[in-house]
Amino acid sequence: MDSEEMIFCQSCAMPMSDDDFGTEKDGSKSPDYCKYCYQNGEFTDMRTMDEMIDFCVPKTAEATGMGEDEVRKRLEEFFPKLKRWMK
Repeated sequence: MDSEEMIFCQSCAMPMSDDDFGTEKDGSKSPDYCKYCYQNGEFTDMRTMDEMIDFCVPKTAEATGMGEDEVRKRLEEFFPKLKRWMK
């Protein structure tokens, strides 16, 4: 799967593969959210967008090798475009 087809969690922006999808109330896979953010049709925590960014910065920096300042800048631009955080 190339980056243009990559599916990202619409809450935390994690790239998702088949095993990463959360679940709806009926047990079906959520098309939008990962298993860490969404289970049984509900979000697993009630972080604000800023709190989610704070949580994701170190994990993303470690996974990508980018500096935390660059990661934070990119996430602050990307998160408002995710379904959970759109206004």
